[in-house]
Amino acid sequence: MRLRIAGCGSLTAVLLIGIACAPAATPSGAGRASTPVRFSAGSALDLRMGLAHDARITAALAQISADTIRVTDSMLVSFGTRHTMSDTLSVTRGIGAARRWVHSTLSRYSRDCGGCLRIEYDTATVVVERHPDKPAIMNVNVLAWLPGRDTSRVVVIGGHYDSCVCAAGGAMARFDTSANAPGADDDGSGTSAVIELARVFARAFPRGFDATVVLALYSGEELGLLGSTALAQRLHRSGYRVVAGMTDDIIGNVVADDGRVDSTSVRVFSGDPDNGPSRELARLVWGLGATYTPELEVVPVFRLDRVGRGGDHAPFWRLGDAGVRFTERLENYKRQHLPTDRLEDVNFGYVARIARLNAAVVASLASAPATPDSARARRDAASGGQYWRLAWKPVPGAHGYEVLLRATTSPTYERVIDVGADTTYLLREQLDDAWGAVRAVGSNGHRSIAAVVPPPTFVAR
Repeated sequence: MRLRIAGCGSLTAVLLIGIACAPAATPSGAGRASTPVRFSAGSALDLRMGLAHDARITAALAQISADTIRVTDSMLVSFGTRHTMSDTLSVTRGIGAARRWVHSTLSRYSRDCGGCLRIEYDTATVVVERHPDKPAIMNVNVLAWLPGRDTSRVVVIGGHYDSCVCAAGGAMARFDTSANAPGADDDGSGTSAVIELARVFARAFPRGFDATVVLALYSGEELGLLGSTALAQRLHRSGYRVVAGMTDDIIGNVVADDGRVDSTSVRVFSGDPDNGPSRELARLVWGLGATYTPELEVVPVFRLDRVGRGGDHAPFWRLGDAGVRFTERLENYKRQHLPTDRLEDVNFGYVARIARLNAAVVASLASAPATPDSARARRDAASGGQYWRLAWKPVPGAHGYEVLLRATTSPTYERVIDVGADTTYLLREQLDDAWGAVRAVGSNGHRSIAAVVPPPTFVAR
Protein backbone atom coordinates (compact mmCIF):
# COMPACT_ATOMS: atom_id res chain seq x y z
CA MET A 1 0.00 0.00 0.00
CA ARG A 2 1.06 3.59 -0.53
CA LEU A 3 1.14 6.74 1.55
CA ARG A 4 0.93 10.12 -0.10
CA ILE A 5 3.39 12.58 1.30
CA ALA A 6 3.16 16.28 2.10
CA GLY A 7 -0.41 16.51 3.21
CA CYS A 8 -1.87 13.54 1.27
CA GLY A 9 -1.89 15.19 -2.12
CA SER A 10 0.27 18.31 -2.34
CA LEU A 11 2.87 16.23 -4.21
CA THR A 12 2.39 13.59 -6.85
CA ALA A 13 5.07 11.33 -5.39
CA VAL A 14 4.40 8.44 -3.06
CA LEU A 15 6.55 6.47 -0.64
CA LEU A 16 6.37 2.73 -0.23
CA ILE A 17 6.06 2.61 3.53
CA GLY A 18 3.21 0.25 4.04
CA ILE A 19 0.13 2.23 5.11
CA ALA A 20 -2.62 3.99 3.18
CA CYS A 21 -3.25 7.70 3.36
CA ALA A 22 -6.72 8.72 4.55
CA PRO A 23 -8.16 11.99 5.87
CA ALA A 24 -7.67 12.32 9.60
CA ALA A 25 -10.89 11.93 11.58
CA THR A 26 -11.97 14.90 13.67
CA PRO A 27 -13.51 13.88 17.00
CA SER A 28 -16.92 15.33 17.82
CA GLY A 29 -16.52 18.74 19.40
CA ALA A 30 -12.79 18.92 18.59
CA GLY A 31 -11.17 21.69 16.59
CA ARG A 32 -10.28 21.13 12.95
CA ALA A 33 -6.91 19.56 12.17
CA SER A 34 -4.27 22.10 11.21
CA THR A 35 -3.79 22.57 7.48
CA PRO A 36 -0.42 22.42 5.70
CA VAL A 37 1.44 25.64 5.05
CA ARG A 38 0.13 27.22 1.84
CA PHE A 39 2.37 29.45 -0.20
CA SER A 40 1.03 32.49 -2.01
CA ALA A 41 3.73 32.95 -4.62
CA GLY A 42 5.35 30.83 -7.29
CA SER A 43 4.21 27.81 -9.26
CA ALA A 44 3.42 24.39 -7.80
CA LEU A 45 6.04 21.68 -8.25
CA ASP A 46 5.69 18.04 -9.04
CA LEU A 47 8.42 15.60 -8.02
CA ARG A 48 10.69 16.84 -10.82
CA MET A 49 11.10 20.10 -8.90
CA GLY A 50 11.10 22.22 -12.06
CA LEU A 51 14.25 20.56 -13.40
CA ALA A 52 15.09 20.87 -17.09
CA HIS A 53 15.54 17.93 -19.44
CA ASP A 54 18.83 17.75 -21.39
CA ALA A 55 18.72 15.72 -24.61
CA ARG A 56 22.48 15.13 -24.52
CA ILE A 57 22.20 13.45 -21.13
CA THR A 58 19.30 11.29 -22.30
CA ALA A 59 21.35 10.17 -25.31
CA ALA A 60 24.26 9.26 -23.04
CA LEU A 61 22.03 7.17 -20.77
CA ALA A 62 21.08 5.01 -23.76
CA GLN A 63 24.74 4.01 -24.14
CA ILE A 64 24.94 2.37 -20.70
CA SER A 65 25.09 -1.39 -21.24
CA ALA A 66 24.08 -4.12 -18.81
CA ASP A 67 26.24 -6.55 -20.82
CA THR A 68 29.34 -4.39 -20.46
CA ILE A 69 28.71 -4.02 -16.73
CA ARG A 70 28.41 -7.81 -16.45
CA VAL A 71 31.77 -8.31 -18.20
CA THR A 72 33.42 -5.81 -15.85
CA ASP A 73 32.00 -7.48 -12.74
CA SER A 74 32.99 -10.94 -13.97
CA MET A 75 36.58 -9.73 -14.32
CA LEU A 76 36.56 -8.36 -10.78
CA VAL A 77 35.23 -11.66 -9.44
CA SER A 78 37.91 -13.57 -11.38
CA PHE A 79 40.64 -12.19 -9.09
CA GLY A 80 39.43 -14.52 -6.31
CA THR A 81 39.78 -11.98 -3.53
CA ARG A 82 40.18 -8.23 -3.60
CA HIS A 83 40.93 -7.88 0.09
CA THR A 84 42.80 -4.61 0.65
CA MET A 85 45.64 -6.45 2.40
CA SER A 86 45.83 -9.34 -0.09
CA ASP A 87 48.53 -10.15 -2.66
CA THR A 88 49.78 -7.16 -4.64
CA LEU A 89 52.29 -8.98 -6.89
CA SER A 90 50.25 -11.72 -8.56
CA VAL A 91 48.92 -10.95 -12.04
CA THR A 92 45.84 -13.11 -11.54
CA ARG A 93 44.79 -12.91 -7.89
CA GLY A 94 44.40 -10.30 -5.20
CA ILE A 95 44.01 -6.55 -4.82
CA GLY A 96 47.10 -5.72 -6.86
CA ALA A 97 45.93 -7.58 -9.95
CA ALA A 98 42.45 -6.06 -9.57
CA ARG A 99 43.63 -2.47 -9.36
CA ARG A 100 46.02 -2.87 -12.28
CA TRP A 101 43.16 -4.24 -14.38
CA VAL A 102 40.90 -1.34 -13.36
CA HIS A 103 43.65 1.16 -14.20
CA SER A 104 44.28 -0.52 -17.57
CA THR A 105 40.57 -0.54 -18.44
CA LEU A 106 40.14 3.13 -17.60
CA SER A 107 43.32 3.98 -19.51
CA ARG A 108 41.90 2.23 -22.59
CA TYR A 109 38.74 4.32 -22.36
CA SER A 110 40.91 7.43 -22.15
CA ARG A 111 42.94 6.46 -25.21
CA ASP A 112 39.71 5.94 -27.14
CA CYS A 113 38.68 9.56 -26.47
CA GLY A 114 42.10 11.06 -27.21
CA GLY A 115 43.18 11.30 -23.58
CA CYS A 116 40.06 13.01 -22.23
CA LEU A 117 40.32 11.10 -18.94
CA ARG A 118 43.24 11.45 -16.54
CA ILE A 119 43.84 8.12 -14.86
CA GLU A 120 45.85 7.81 -11.66
CA TYR A 121 46.65 5.64 -8.70
CA ASP A 122 45.64 7.64 -5.63
CA THR A 123 47.86 6.37 -2.80
CA ALA A 124 47.87 7.07 0.91
CA THR A 125 49.52 5.47 3.92
CA VAL A 126 46.73 4.64 6.35
CA VAL A 127 46.44 2.89 9.70
CA VAL A 128 44.01 -0.03 9.89
CA GLU A 129 42.44 0.87 13.23
CA ARG A 130 40.14 -2.16 13.15
CA HIS A 131 43.06 -4.58 13.16
CA PRO A 132 44.33 -5.51 16.64
CA ASP A 133 47.90 -4.69 15.57
CA LYS A 134 46.89 -1.42 13.88
CA PRO A 135 49.28 -1.84 10.93
CA ALA A 136 50.08 1.00 8.56
CA ILE A 137 49.43 0.00 4.94
CA MET A 138 49.53 1.61 1.52
CA ASN A 139 45.96 2.06 0.33
CA VAL A 140 45.47 2.53 -3.41
CA ASN A 141 42.40 4.03 -5.08
CA VAL A 142 42.10 4.25 -8.85
CA LEU A 143 40.73 7.55 -10.17
CA ALA A 144 39.50 8.75 -13.54
CA TRP A 145 39.31 12.54 -13.80
CA LEU A 146 37.18 14.17 -16.52
CA PRO A 147 38.39 17.79 -16.33
CA GLY A 148 35.78 20.52 -16.50
CA ARG A 149 36.01 24.16 -17.46
CA ASP A 150 36.09 24.93 -13.74
CA THR A 151 38.82 22.66 -12.44
CA SER A 152 38.31 23.81 -8.85
CA ARG A 153 34.83 22.24 -8.50
CA VAL A 154 34.56 18.45 -8.45
CA VAL A 155 31.66 16.02 -8.58
CA VAL A 156 32.76 12.68 -7.10
CA ILE A 157 31.07 9.32 -7.57
CA GLY A 158 32.71 6.09 -6.49
CA GLY A 159 32.40 2.43 -5.67
CA HIS A 160 34.76 0.26 -3.63
CA TYR A 161 36.59 -2.47 -5.50
CA ASP A 162 37.90 -4.23 -2.39
CA SER A 163 36.07 -7.26 -0.97
CA CYS A 164 36.16 -9.43 2.14
CA VAL A 165 34.60 -12.43 3.88
CA CYS A 166 34.03 -10.31 6.98
CA ALA A 167 30.89 -12.24 7.99
CA ALA A 168 32.45 -15.68 7.69
CA GLY A 169 32.86 -16.01 11.47
CA GLY A 170 35.46 -15.11 14.07
CA ALA A 171 36.90 -11.75 15.04
CA MET A 172 39.70 -11.99 12.50
CA ALA A 173 37.55 -13.01 9.50
CA ARG A 174 37.70 -9.42 8.27
CA PHE A 175 41.45 -9.82 7.83
CA ASP A 176 41.47 -13.17 6.02
CA THR A 177 43.40 -12.24 2.89
CA SER A 178 43.56 -15.69 1.29
CA ALA A 179 39.94 -16.92 1.35
CA ASN A 180 37.84 -16.45 -1.77
CA ALA A 181 35.89 -13.20 -1.52
CA PRO A 182 34.14 -12.74 -4.87
CA GLY A 183 32.31 -9.55 -3.84
CA ALA A 184 30.13 -9.60 -6.94
CA ASP A 185 27.47 -7.38 -5.38
CA ASP A 186 29.49 -5.84 -2.54
CA ASP A 187 30.84 -3.97 -4.28
CA GLY A 188 31.61 -5.39 -7.69
CA SER A 189 28.22 -4.07 -8.78
CA GLY A 190 28.93 -0.47 -7.75
CA THR A 191 32.49 -0.57 -9.05
CA SER A 192 31.29 -1.88 -12.41
CA ALA A 193 28.65 0.87 -12.64
CA VAL A 194 31.25 3.58 -12.01
CA ILE A 195 33.63 2.08 -14.59
CA GLU A 196 30.71 2.05 -17.05
CA LEU A 197 30.18 5.77 -16.39
CA ALA A 198 33.82 6.32 -17.34
CA ARG A 199 33.31 4.47 -20.64
CA VAL A 200 30.12 6.33 -21.53
CA PHE A 201 31.26 9.80 -20.40
CA ALA A 202 34.48 9.41 -22.42
CA ARG A 203 32.38 8.79 -25.51
CA ALA A 204 29.51 11.21 -24.91
CA PHE A 205 31.27 14.09 -23.14
CA PRO A 206 34.99 14.00 -24.08
CA ARG A 207 35.25 17.76 -23.55
CA GLY A 208 33.80 17.45 -20.06
CA PHE A 209 31.29 19.67 -18.29
CA ASP A 210 31.42 22.93 -16.40
CA ALA A 211 32.73 21.18 -13.26
CA THR A 212 35.28 18.38 -13.08
CA VAL A 213 34.05 14.81 -12.57
CA VAL A 214 36.03 12.33 -10.47
CA LEU A 215 35.17 8.66 -10.95
CA ALA A 216 36.68 6.93 -7.93
CA LEU A 217 37.32 3.23 -7.37
CA TYR A 218 38.11 2.90 -3.68
CA SER A 219 40.12 0.36 -1.76
CA GLY A 220 39.95 -0.06 2.00
CA GLU A 221 36.20 0.39 2.37
CA GLU A 222 35.77 -2.92 4.20
CA LEU A 223 38.51 -1.94 6.65
CA GLY A 224 36.87 1.33 7.66
CA LEU A 225 36.28 3.61 4.63
CA LEU A 226 40.03 4.09 4.28
CA GLY A 227 40.17 5.01 0.60
CA SER A 228 37.25 7.42 0.52
CA THR A 229 38.42 9.12 3.72
CA ALA A 230 41.86 9.66 2.19
CA LEU A 231 40.40 11.07 -1.05
CA ALA A 232 37.94 13.39 0.70
CA GLN A 233 40.74 14.76 2.87
CA ARG A 234 43.05 15.12 -0.13
CA LEU A 235 40.46 17.12 -2.09
CA HIS A 236 39.84 19.46 0.83
CA ARG A 237 43.54 19.81 1.57
CA SER A 238 44.17 20.68 -2.10
CA GLY A 239 41.52 23.40 -2.12
CA TYR A 240 38.90 21.74 -4.31
CA ARG A 241 35.25 22.61 -3.78
CA VAL A 242 33.38 19.31 -3.61
CA VAL A 243 29.97 19.65 -5.24
CA ALA A 244 29.00 16.12 -4.17
CA GLY A 245 30.59 12.94 -2.86
CA MET A 246 28.43 9.96 -3.87
CA THR A 247 28.85 6.21 -3.75
CA ASP A 248 27.33 3.15 -5.41
CA ASP A 249 27.52 0.35 -2.86
CA ILE A 250 25.62 -2.94 -3.20
CA ILE A 251 23.36 -2.14 -6.16
CA GLY A 252 22.77 -5.53 -7.81
CA ASN A 253 20.48 -7.73 -5.70
CA VAL A 254 16.74 -7.78 -6.49
CA VAL A 255 15.56 -10.88 -4.58
CA ALA A 256 15.18 -10.84 -0.79
CA ASP A 257 15.69 -13.93 1.32
CA ASP A 258 11.91 -14.19 1.83
CA GLY A 259 11.30 -14.23 -1.93
CA ARG A 260 10.23 -10.61 -2.45
CA VAL A 261 11.47 -9.09 -5.70
CA ASP A 262 12.15 -5.43 -6.50
CA SER A 263 14.10 -4.40 -9.58
CA THR A 264 12.37 -1.06 -10.10
CA SER A 265 13.38 1.07 -7.11
CA VAL A 266 16.62 2.19 -5.47
CA ARG A 267 17.32 3.66 -2.05
CA VAL A 268 19.21 6.94 -1.74
CA PHE A 269 20.60 7.58 1.76
CA SER A 270 21.52 11.06 3.00
CA GLY A 271 22.71 12.31 6.37
CA ASP A 272 21.28 14.98 8.65
CA PRO A 273 20.48 17.78 9.10
CA ASP A 274 17.27 17.96 7.09
CA ASN A 275 18.23 21.37 5.71
CA GLY A 276 21.88 20.45 5.11
CA PRO A 277 23.71 19.88 1.81
CA SER A 278 23.42 16.07 1.80
CA ARG A 279 19.66 16.16 2.21
CA GLU A 280 19.43 18.84 -0.49
CA LEU A 281 21.46 16.61 -2.81
CA ALA A 282 19.08 13.74 -2.08
CA ARG A 283 16.12 15.93 -3.04
CA LEU A 284 17.85 16.83 -6.29
CA VAL A 285 18.58 13.15 -7.01
CA TRP A 286 14.91 12.43 -6.34
CA GLY A 287 13.87 15.06 -8.86
CA LEU A 288 16.45 14.04 -11.46
CA GLY A 289 15.30 10.43 -11.18
CA ALA A 290 11.73 11.49 -11.97
CA THR A 291 13.04 13.56 -14.87
CA TYR A 292 15.44 11.10 -16.54
CA THR A 293 14.76 7.59 -15.22
CA PRO A 294 11.06 7.44 -14.25
CA GLU A 295 11.13 3.66 -14.69
CA LEU A 296 13.38 3.47 -11.60
CA GLU A 297 11.70 4.84 -8.48
CA VAL A 298 14.01 6.77 -6.19
CA VAL A 299 13.22 5.94 -2.56
CA PRO A 300 14.89 8.60 -0.42
CA VAL A 301 15.92 7.42 3.04
CA PHE A 302 16.58 10.34 5.33
CA ARG A 303 19.41 8.86 7.39
CA LEU A 304 23.13 8.62 6.69
CA ASP A 305 23.12 4.88 5.99
CA ARG A 306 21.50 1.58 6.89
CA VAL A 307 21.35 0.91 10.61
CA GLY A 308 24.78 -0.08 11.87
CA ARG A 309 26.40 0.15 8.42
CA GLY A 310 28.57 2.68 6.61
CA GLY A 311 29.62 3.77 3.14
CA ASP A 312 32.05 5.88 1.15
CA HIS A 313 29.80 8.96 1.08
CA ALA A 314 30.19 9.35 4.85
CA PRO A 315 33.71 10.93 4.81
CA PHE A 316 32.39 13.68 2.53
CA TRP A 317 29.35 14.24 4.76
CA ARG A 318 31.63 14.51 7.81
CA LEU A 319 33.54 17.30 6.06
CA GLY A 320 30.32 19.18 5.37
CA ASP A 321 30.00 18.21 1.70
CA ALA A 322 26.83 16.97 0.05
CA GLY A 323 26.97 13.17 0.06
CA VAL A 324 24.56 10.34 -0.77
CA ARG A 325 24.64 6.56 -1.11
CA PHE A 326 22.85 4.55 -3.81
CA THR A 327 21.90 1.04 -2.61
CA GLU A 328 19.63 -1.75 -3.83
CA ARG A 329 16.08 -1.74 -2.45
CA LEU A 330 16.26 -5.32 -1.13
CA GLU A 331 19.45 -6.45 0.58
CA ASN A 332 20.29 -10.05 1.37
CA TYR A 333 22.96 -10.24 4.04
CA LYS A 334 23.51 -13.91 3.19
CA ARG A 335 25.15 -12.64 0.00
CA GLN A 336 27.38 -9.96 1.55
CA HIS A 337 30.84 -10.35 3.08
CA LEU A 338 30.69 -14.07 2.30
CA PRO A 339 31.87 -16.50 -0.40
CA THR A 340 28.19 -16.62 -1.45
CA ASP A 341 28.35 -13.08 -2.91
CA ARG A 342 28.32 -14.58 -6.41
CA LEU A 343 28.07 -13.19 -9.92
CA GLU A 344 24.99 -15.27 -10.75
CA ASP A 345 22.98 -13.49 -8.06
CA VAL A 346 23.58 -10.00 -9.51
CA ASN A 347 20.86 -8.59 -11.77
CA PHE A 348 22.75 -6.53 -14.33
CA GLY A 349 19.68 -4.98 -15.89
CA TYR A 350 19.00 -3.48 -12.47
CA VAL A 351 22.61 -2.31 -12.07
CA ALA A 352 22.37 -0.62 -15.47
CA ARG A 353 19.20 1.23 -14.42
CA ILE A 354 20.97 2.58 -11.35
CA ALA A 355 24.01 3.49 -13.48
CA ARG A 356 21.70 5.53 -15.73
CA LEU A 357 20.39 7.40 -12.69
CA ASN A 358 24.02 7.95 -11.61
CA ALA A 359 24.91 9.33 -15.02
CA ALA A 360 21.96 11.72 -15.04
CA VAL A 361 22.87 13.02 -11.58
CA VAL A 362 26.59 13.40 -12.23
CA ALA A 363 26.13 15.06 -15.63
CA SER A 364 23.45 17.42 -14.29
CA LEU A 365 25.49 18.45 -11.27
CA ALA A 366 28.61 18.97 -13.37
CA SER A 367 26.63 21.03 -15.93
CA ALA A 368 25.06 23.33 -13.34
CA PRO A 369 26.45 26.48 -11.72
CA ALA A 370 27.76 26.28 -8.19
CA THR A 371 25.38 26.39 -5.25
CA PRO A 372 24.94 29.94 -3.89
CA ASP A 373 27.36 29.86 -0.97
CA SER A 374 26.30 33.05 0.76
CA ALA A 375 22.50 32.80 0.88
CA ARG A 376 21.07 34.52 3.94
CA ALA A 377 17.61 35.47 5.22
CA ARG A 378 16.54 38.21 7.63
CA ARG A 379 13.17 39.38 8.83
CA ASP A 380 11.65 42.31 7.01
CA ALA A 381 10.92 44.97 9.63
CA ALA A 382 8.52 46.91 7.41
CA SER A 383 6.13 43.94 7.29
CA GLY A 384 6.14 43.43 11.02
CA GLY A 385 8.43 40.43 10.63
CA GLN A 386 6.01 38.38 8.51
CA TYR A 387 8.08 38.73 5.32
CA TRP A 388 11.72 37.81 4.86
CA ARG A 389 14.46 39.40 2.79
CA LEU A 390 16.65 36.80 1.03
CA ALA A 391 20.05 37.75 -0.38
CA TRP A 392 23.04 35.98 -1.91
CA LYS A 393 26.18 36.79 -3.86
CA PRO A 394 26.23 36.32 -7.65
CA VAL A 395 27.30 32.82 -8.75
CA PRO A 396 29.75 32.69 -11.67
CA GLY A 397 28.02 31.32 -14.76
CA ALA A 398 24.51 31.63 -13.35
CA HIS A 399 21.88 32.93 -15.75
CA GLY A 400 19.33 33.38 -12.97
CA TYR A 401 18.08 32.13 -9.63
CA GLU A 402 15.04 30.41 -8.14
CA VAL A 403 13.63 30.44 -4.63
CA LEU A 404 12.16 27.14 -3.44
CA LEU A 405 9.68 26.64 -0.60
CA ARG A 406 8.40 23.68 1.37
CA ALA A 407 6.62 23.13 4.65
CA THR A 408 8.94 21.88 7.38
CA THR A 409 7.00 18.59 7.31
CA SER A 410 7.29 18.18 3.53
CA PRO A 411 10.10 15.89 2.29
CA THR A 412 10.73 17.98 -0.83
CA TYR A 413 9.92 21.34 -2.33
CA GLU A 414 6.39 22.41 -3.20
CA ARG A 415 6.78 25.86 -4.78
CA VAL A 416 9.31 27.56 -7.06
CA ILE A 417 9.71 31.28 -7.63
CA ASP A 418 11.73 32.54 -10.60
CA VAL A 419 13.55 35.67 -9.42
CA GLY A 420 15.48 36.27 -12.64
CA ALA A 421 19.02 37.60 -12.31
CA ASP A 422 18.33 39.43 -9.03
CA THR A 423 20.36 38.43 -5.99
CA THR A 424 17.80 39.64 -3.47
CA TYR A 425 14.16 38.74 -3.02
CA LEU A 426 11.43 39.82 -0.60
CA LEU A 427 9.70 36.56 0.35
CA ARG A 428 6.11 37.33 1.33
CA GLU A 429 5.85 34.30 3.57
CA GLN A 430 6.34 33.55 7.25
CA LEU A 431 9.59 31.63 6.94
CA ASP A 432 9.40 30.50 10.57
CA ASP A 433 6.88 27.89 9.38
CA ALA A 434 8.69 26.69 6.26
CA TRP A 435 12.03 25.97 4.64
CA GLY A 436 13.22 28.26 1.88
CA ALA A 437 16.15 27.71 -0.44
CA VAL A 438 17.95 29.39 -3.31
CA ARG A 439 19.39 27.63 -6.35
CA ALA A 440 21.37 28.91 -9.31
CA VAL A 441 20.17 28.29 -12.87
CA GLY A 442 22.59 28.06 -15.79
CA SER A 443 21.91 29.31 -19.31
CA ASN A 444 21.67 25.61 -20.25
CA GLY A 445 18.76 25.16 -17.82
CA HIS A 446 20.65 23.05 -15.26
CA ARG A 447 20.01 23.79 -11.59
CA SER A 448 22.46 23.72 -8.73
CA ILE A 449 21.94 21.99 -5.41
CA ALA A 450 19.79 24.34 -3.33
CA ALA A 451 21.18 26.38 -0.45
CA VAL A 452 18.72 26.49 2.45
CA VAL A 453 17.93 29.75 4.23
CA PRO A 454 18.42 30.24 7.09
CA PRO A 455 21.53 28.04 6.74
CA PRO A 456 21.74 24.76 8.65
CA THR A 457 23.06 24.49 12.16
CA PHE A 458 25.36 21.49 12.40
CA VAL A 459 25.62 19.38 15.52
CA ALA A 460 29.22 18.62 16.51
CA ARG A 461 30.20 15.07 15.56
